Amino acid sequence: MTVTTETQAIGATRAAEAPARPRFFTWRRFTTPIVVVVVLALLLLWVSTLQLDSIEQRTLNWGYITLRVGEHLSLTVVASALVAVLAIPTGILLAKTRSATVRNVILAIANIGQATPAVGVVILLAILWQTGYTTALVALVVYAFLPVLRNTMIGIQQVDANVRESARGMGMTPNQVLTRIEVPLAVPVILAGLRTALVFCVGVATIATFINAGGLGDMIVNGLKLQRYPVLVVGAVLVACIALLIDWIAGFAEDLLKPKGI
Repeated sequence: MTVTTETQAIGATRAAEAPARPRFFTWRRFTTPIVVVVVLALLLLWVSTLQLDSIEQRTLNWGYITLRVGEHLSLTVVASALVAVLAIPTGILLAKTRSATVRNVILAIANIGQATPAVGVVILLAILWQTGYTTALVALVVYAFLPVLRNTMIGIQQVDANVRESARGMGMTPNQVLTRIEVPLAVPVILAGLRTALVFCVGVATIATFINAGGLGDMIVNGLKLQRYPVLVVGAVLVACIALLIDWIAGFAEDLLKPKGI
């Protein structure tokens, strides 16, 4: 009995000391995609009960909807990738620079995209340049640049000075401190900025239709102009569902990529 009791005590102690495994796959985590699936199913059921005229039938079909969803996702994903490639290195450089003038000038330029209404950015670029996919892509990058830039700066600057000093005391060079200490510790804040940029891009991509760049904005605008409310409702619901799913995927990636112990 004594041996058994001691064995149970040792097992309980080890179980208590073992680090808890992160539970990524929980029902709560999958609430968003379940809600999106239910909403899309109800939308499909509602549309199937309607008597669609010839104009609505040309829009509310799988070929047209798939094309517009693909254009919308292309604008969103490509623009977000460009923002990450451009804004993260720029934010790191601004966080490390000692020139307040350079920092303020670049931040002021980046603020223009956020201070100007999204439709203003898109139309202004179309007037100065051309219409089409490339112009819409540039407008999305301009509009979503600031959140990633600012979050990168904040993430680098919030690293404890004592941690930096300890790393230098261990013989690390400034580049090693940046790549091995500061950037990993700043990853959660940087990912939060990217998550915000993704959601921004989903919403602003609807305006791309005004410069002939496609996307689900075509369905929304056509539904308004032609007073075909089923087309309008389907376009708006699809944009909302895409935004929810992308935000959920970004949050999931944020938890997975976050360094252990943070």
